[in-house]
Amino acid sequence: MQQSFVRFNTQDRPEFYKELRKRVNTYFKETGKSRYGNYEMVLKTVFMLALYLLPWCAMVFGWVDSFWPMIVMWILMGFGMSGIGMGVMHDANHGSYSKNPKVNYIMGFLVHLVGGSQLNWKIQHNVLHHSFTNVEGHDEDIDVNVMRFSPSQKRRGIFKFQAFYAPFLYGLMTISWLFFKDFKQLGSYADRGLLATQGQTPRKAWTFMIAQKTLYTFFTLGIPMIFVDLPWWQVFIGFLTMMYVCGLLLAMIFQPAHVLSETEFVKLAPGEQTVQDSWAIHQLKTTANFARRSVFLSWFIGGLNYQIEHHLFPNICHIHYPKLAPIVKRTAEEFGIPYHEHETFAHALRSHFRLLHQFGTGAYDRQLAQG
Repeated sequence: MQQSFVRFNTQDRPEFYKELRKRVNTYFKETGKSRYGNYEMVLKTVFMLALYLLPWCAMVFGWVDSFWPMIVMWILMGFGMSGIGMGVMHDANHGSYSKNPKVNYIMGFLVHLVGGSQLNWKIQHNVLHHSFTNVEGHDEDIDVNVMRFSPSQKRRGIFKFQAFYAPFLYGLMTISWLFFKDFKQLGSYADRGLLATQGQTPRKAWTFMIAQKTLYTFFTLGIPMIFVDLPWWQVFIGFLTMMYVCGLLLAMIFQPAHVLSETEFVKLAPGEQTVQDSWAIHQLKTTANFARRSVFLSWFIGGLNYQIEHHLFPNICHIHYPKLAPIVKRTAEEFGIPYHEHETFAHALRSHFRLLHQFGTGAYDRQLAQG
């Protein structure tokens, strides 16, 4: 990852985002609604925490004492784990869960309850991904070594099969975060001076992460191994199942928002630091929505099927996105800016895996060469 930050073309139709913000502000003024969460967020928080913690209690307190019912409990925990991540802590760490910063911090701290790192999340997601979406060398979401997520990345022979092995790797994502990636990221952020932007010192950050990861592993895996009346390896299989379910769910939601046939990717030439588009227009060109009509899906995944609205207004709680989407779409159309969306979740997944296959086989490169 490069250390220098890129800039955006502030002369590229600045009136678009100005008008869009005006219309969004008018919506909240006319409706009298707060930009933050409400009782719906509180109920969702309670539900997701219960979905995650009650199955753990069922195992530890002996309510479930055989292998397959235990596996079901771990699967439910995987859904609860992803629900906490997408529907609770995500808004909180963007500062949109509550008007009260302390509430946001506490709810954002729940990322530690599911094995993540609040500090890393804020840097990797809020700063790098949201600022430089699909910009190679700056957006860590597309800069991975085991898959090709951008047309300018080098194509390797193994990548021709990436559309087939992607689901397996996606499921391993949370396991990687827990034991490897968070530590690697923290070292990188310390070297690049990014910890200081969050008011942290390397020593404090390392101490907290080691303690937090140790406590999480003991709570989630160690205690069930001690108290569940089953062989340790069966409990360990259940733990891996939970992590896999959560990782697969998270990847399947986040990837179809940016790595699609319709979205654009940016590779800056050496020495170049300015993207040709303004920041807001860049977000629209690199982001897509899906399944806007699915009320349940939108509720469970924290409105992340409205990724366009989220990227343009990350400081607004996701419960408002269904009302904001028509405003954003209409304004984008008036200014001749693309508004990518898929009617269903299945259509978005199809577009994602089609692009993975094209990136892996070189078909995308051949299409570019042909103009």
